[in-house]
Amino acid sequence: MPTDTPTLVLVGHGMVGQRFLEALAERGLTATHRVVVLCEEPRPAYDRVQLTSYFSGRTPEELSLTDPAFLADHGIELHVGDPAERVDREARTVTARSGLVVGYDVLVLATGSCPFVPPVPNKDAEGCFVYRTVEDLLAIEEYARSRARTGAVVGGGLLGLEAAGALKGLGLTSHIVEFAPRLMPVQVDEGGGAALLRTVEDMGLTVHTGVGTQEIVVDEAGAVTGMKLSDGSELATDLVVFSAGVRPRDQLARDCGLAVGERGGIAVDEQCRTVTDPRVFAVGECALAADGRVYGLVAPGYEQAETAAAAIAGDEAAFTGADLSTKLKLLGVDVASFGDAHGTADDCLDVVYSDSRAGLYKKLVIGRDGTLLGGILVGDAEAYGTLRAFTGSVPPVAPESLVLPAGAGAPAALGPSALPDDAVICSCHNVTKGTIRGAVTGHRCTTVPEVKKCTKAGTGCGSCVKALGQLLDAELEANGVEVDKGLCGCFSRTREELYEIVLALRITSHRELLDRYGREEARGGDGCEVCKPTVGSIVASLAPAIGASTYVLDGEQAALQDTNDHFLANLQRNGSYSVVPRIPGGEIAPEKLIVIGEIARDFGLYTKITGGQRIDMFGARVEQLPLIWTRLVDAGFESGHAYGKSLRTVKSCVGRTWCRYGVQDSVRMAIDLELRYRGLRSPHKLKSAVSGCQRECAEARSKDFGVIATAHGWNLYVGGNGGATPRHADLLAQDLSDDGLIRLIDRFLMFYIRTADRLERTSAWLERVPGGLDHVRDVVVHDSLGICDELEALMAAHVAHYRDEWAETVDDPEKLARFVSFVNAPDTPDPVVAFVPERGQIKPDLPLLSIGPRPADDVLEGSAQR
Repeated sequence: MPTDTPTLVLVGHGMVGQRFLEALAERGLTATHRVVVLCEEPRPAYDRVQLTSYFSGRTPEELSLTDPAFLADHGIELHVGDPAERVDREARTVTARSGLVVGYDVLVLATGSCPFVPPVPNKDAEGCFVYRTVEDLLAIEEYARSRARTGAVVGGGLLGLEAAGALKGLGLTSHIVEFAPRLMPVQVDEGGGAALLRTVEDMGLTVHTGVGTQEIVVDEAGAVTGMKLSDGSELATDLVVFSAGVRPRDQLARDCGLAVGERGGIAVDEQCRTVTDPRVFAVGECALAADGRVYGLVAPGYEQAETAAAAIAGDEAAFTGADLSTKLKLLGVDVASFGDAHGTADDCLDVVYSDSRAGLYKKLVIGRDGTLLGGILVGDAEAYGTLRAFTGSVPPVAPESLVLPAGAGAPAALGPSALPDDAVICSCHNVTKGTIRGAVTGHRCTTVPEVKKCTKAGTGCGSCVKALGQLLDAELEANGVEVDKGLCGCFSRTREELYEIVLALRITSHRELLDRYGREEARGGDGCEVCKPTVGSIVASLAPAIGASTYVLDGEQAALQDTNDHFLANLQRNGSYSVVPRIPGGEIAPEKLIVIGEIARDFGLYTKITGGQRIDMFGARVEQLPLIWTRLVDAGFESGHAYGKSLRTVKSCVGRTWCRYGVQDSVRMAIDLELRYRGLRSPHKLKSAVSGCQRECAEARSKDFGVIATAHGWNLYVGGNGGATPRHADLLAQDLSDDGLIRLIDRFLMFYIRTADRLERTSAWLERVPGGLDHVRDVVVHDSLGICDELEALMAAHVAHYRDEWAETVDDPEKLARFVSFVNAPDTPDPVVAFVPERGQIKPDLPLLSIGPRPADDVLEGSAQR
């Protein structure tokens, strides 16, 4: 049914379908064609890669990849919730579920894939789900909230781990059942799987590998009660999520006579044109590419979409295969693989670094001639972009230096600037370093957003954005352009420079600093969300020395604080707050434990023992905070500063007092350090620990400053970090006396506060400062800059002037006035803050989307003190 204006019909509107539409627009085809899109889901294309972030509070609108203005500007007709059901290739028409019939000149199939559900008995029982769409997540959340306490995921691959994390986040005891002998068997080898397994199990998930699902066990009503596994065991569970892989959705193609592969997938040539019909194309997970593979990653799908658009426009393009390198963050753990990750090439060698305690595993596959063939990274994938780009070439440094983590040797100082121009920086959109350099020199891009808009680099998974910034700065400097390293649009000076100005001139307000030293156009203004908390932190850390108030909510300081500091408590997902009293060194008397229990009971709070050896109480409404603090202060507690960029905790083992291996009193030292540095405001949070012997039970080497006892005193380690980017702390000094230890920590912390960038942890700061650890040691141990007396004096002033923020607040009626939900109705609690019961406590009532009215008796309002 040809018309004067050719019609292009796109079946499917997922991530690849949307990229195809963008490619059409870039080639001007939307101006010459009528474009009709038939979408099965009830919403336009969204970021399926980030689907699990829905459970972290991201809305469908935030996940969306579709700008309504884009569709309108290009005249694209999008029909959501109306999938194609029949294709008549002879008549060249597509019929949708609604009965809509659309004639086409060109048909593009982007129908994606569907989850594979193993053919086990009762696989469709009530309580069985798949994990693929927003609607799947909604159904899982509703069932988990009302009918399940335990969940099991069938499949330990990429999506399976995400699904297990989602179930855990919903409060379910979670299991992963994987038929292969390790998790993520496609991406990682045995060593990587072992590191990943340890980390996943440390998060509270139970993993069953090397077993398959034989049967879903159901009750008389047909609801899930368990699973029978292939080893003869039975797993009790109320909810099952199948995430055992996907299969191409090619039924529409089969029904209209298009050729498909033996194991599925619509057969296409190198232009992504079906081998059966030149007017029909297939892209993404539904397509069997010319190399005989079905690609399940988004980057190859994007490349196929661009290839098809080029072929329709009459341009030369070919899709002959794709790089399957991946970098993901699963359950908060970085996992990456690239190139020949499993070492299948002849005569290749492995270079491996493994630290099972820290959950780190790094393997490089090297050819006999030194060529980097591939690799696997688990726990720390910071070097992924650089390593992936070097794949196929001989790196300019020894392979072992590429896998050693910072703090465990001499890491190679390689970055994106060392890469050749043909190295791919953004694998999602296949953007090379040369293209990015061209965007800077040829298109005059001067910011990362401009480079992203010009090249599309960084607009996919986002893992290359850091490299983009580094390349941008390097290219600008190479072209003689001064790179603006100012703090923000209000200040041309760095944080370090602003610190020196505040200290030297005793400036105590953001407004004065902005009016005197801000950019010309910013003077007289209010500042921005970057400089206000940064200056607030500088003033707070220097308050005693410059004559400013040490209470962060006094005067102008209150307006500079981040969200948590505004109310001296941590804001939680449902608008309630958590309260964390300080428990120095993790030591607490029974009487104080009882007080915390009574407060949690009386205010209906959720209690949790934290990793920092203290007790967190969740679910307080803002107007309840002073009431809770009053009881805590009266019992001898004070603020634990869990809300601030300041010292959090100093963990400890029991030391020689109780432990037969201990050589020093680690508890006493931890208490002394925590009481000394409490309330110290810094560029980022600070964590510490003291271990009583070399067995290191307090994990001091994963802290910003860690102390390990020796037979002769204390060893001091600095620059450690756990979390998403783990780093072993470096030894700064050894066999220190008590006084010598405290003196060096005083100097180290004040030097860090003086010179670090905004929101820069000590680990990143130590790697960034010129000279690294050696320079820091020269300054704080050997006083090479002659500033140690000043550093010690600044710390002494902090210690002498410390006052507990909670006690100051409850003693001052004026300060108490801010702790209300509504200024115009101070006695009215926030009606949005509600809870539901779980495991004998409460949790926030946070349905993903409203699904009908909520039963009144299913909600617990934040309880008030009686």
